[in-house]
Amino acid sequence: MPQSIKKNAEERMDKAIGALKRDLATLRAGRATPALLDRVQVEYYGTMTPVNQLANINTPDTRTLLIQPWDKTSLGAIEKAIQKSDLGLAPSNDGSTIRIGIPALTEERRSELVKMTKKFGEEAKVAIRNIRRDANDDIKKLEKTELSEDESRRHQEEIQKTTDRFIAEVDKVLAAKEKEIMEV
Repeated sequence: MPQSIKKNAEERMDKAIGALKRDLATLRAGRATPALLDRVQVEYYGTMTPVNQLANINTPDTRTLLIQPWDKTSLGAIEKAIQKSDLGLAPSNDGSTIRIGIPALTEERRSELVKMTKKFGEEAKVAIRNIRRDANDDIKKLEKTELSEDESRRHQEEIQKTTDRFIAEVDKVLAAKEKEIMEV
């Protein structure tokens, strides 16, 4: 039973790392990627819908995003949603597609992005620590029925080592993203 608790905690921590990587992919680092628009929601027939479910998003070059909506009537709503987003992008509508030029990042914008990166990282660390707490609570419940105090302590130490490993992984992912953002 303690093994399944530890395995479950490790799987959940791995998912937290995956969520962090997805969140960081939505931060632009000076080059175009369709992942930049993952958080953009478009009001489409009264329902908030992700832009990637309404259009084909391509990167014809490293500084341009090309959005081709499947329904041409959604063109204006997509353009409006991108303008309202916190991405700081200016879409241009040619009647059938939307082009977004990705400008070079200023030093001020780079430092803002690094702060956002750290915020995402802190959220991931909190999630991992909450998973650790849940696993330790489950081990402590087993201590009352199945485990001795020494076994409980040993399992909690193993969970802490796993937590430390995943926190180090978060730091590694953050360092790589910060380096990418600060590249000129």
